[in-house]
Amino acid sequence: MSYFSRFPKMVYDVKNDDNYKILPDILRRVKQRNVIASGQFIFDTYDVVDGEKPEDIAYKWFGDAKLHWVILMTNNVTDRYHGWPMNDVQFAEFLTDKYGAGSEDAIHHYEITKSSGRTTGQGPNDYSHLVEVNSDTDNASSISNREYEEREQDKKRSIRLLDRKYLGDFIDEFNNLIAE
Repeated sequence: MSYFSRFPKMVYDVKNDDNYKILPDILRRVKQRNVIASGQFIFDTYDVVDGEKPEDIAYKWFGDAKLHWVILMTNNVTDRYHGWPMNDVQFAEFLTDKYGAGSEDAIHHYEITKSSGRTTGQGPNDYSHLVEVNSDTDNASSISNREYEEREQDKKRSIRLLDRKYLGDFIDEFNNLIAE
């Protein structure tokens, strides 16, 4: 069963010409219940490889590419094109579009390591120990547009995969919620 086939149907006049069609109600949203969002279902961590799509991961993890929606939903990705890691070509085009040709390596901001609290990262993609500061702050390091955007992509690259033994329960829960 495909993702949209689970949605209730609605009658809609697409062109406003009194020619009504029956369509899935794609405006219907299902919020993960706290039991799922809080991690009471067991998740594994996975790093998305360059160019890997949700369908690829769903096939590798669940054996069914049509379950890509589970990957997206459990990672709260509502916009597949901006909420999912870009491949190298898309990323290069994104940088040029956002910052302009030749400005990809211009300074985005300056930062220093916190002086109190946790002062080191917990893993290679953890920058929470760094604080954005003004350029005239002592020992401030410059971060380029490219470095900033690479960090943002790295955050998207690390996803959670639902333990396979909970897949049936997850789908049943989704079906019950979408039918409400």
